[in-house]
Amino acid sequence: MRDFRKYEVWKLAHSFVLQIYSISKNFPQSEIYGLTSQLRRAATSIPTNISEGCGRNTDAEFARFLHIALGSAHETEYLLQLAHDLEYIEETTYQSLHLKINEVKRKVYHLEQKLNK
Repeated sequence: MRDFRKYEVWKLAHSFVLQIYSISKNFPQSEIYGLTSQLRRAATSIPTNISEGCGRNTDAEFARFLHIALGSAHETEYLLQLAHDLEYIEETTYQSLHLKINEVKRKVYHLEQKLNK
C-alpha cells in the first residue's frame, strides 16, 4: 500500500485545494451553491483521487484514479477561468492559480504515464 503523503503531486494538489478554499471565501454569497461549491469539489477531487488510488492494489488501478484526478484538474482549470471572467478572482491570483493547476496536471499525467508502462 502506498502512502499518498509521500507523493509530491499529492502535496502540490493539497496545497492548491487550500488556496482554492481561501480565495473562494470571497466569492459572492449567491454562488455558495453554484460556482463556489463546484470549484471546491472539483479541486478537492484531485488529491482525493490520488489518495484513493494509493490504496489500490495494482499500478493499473492507481493509474485509473490518476486519470480521474486529471479530469478533475481540467474541470478545475475551467472553473478558475469562469471565476476570473466573472471578476471573482483578481488577475494576479488567477495567473498564480493557473500556473499551479497546470503544474498539477503535468505531474498527474507524468505519474499516470509512468504507471502505465
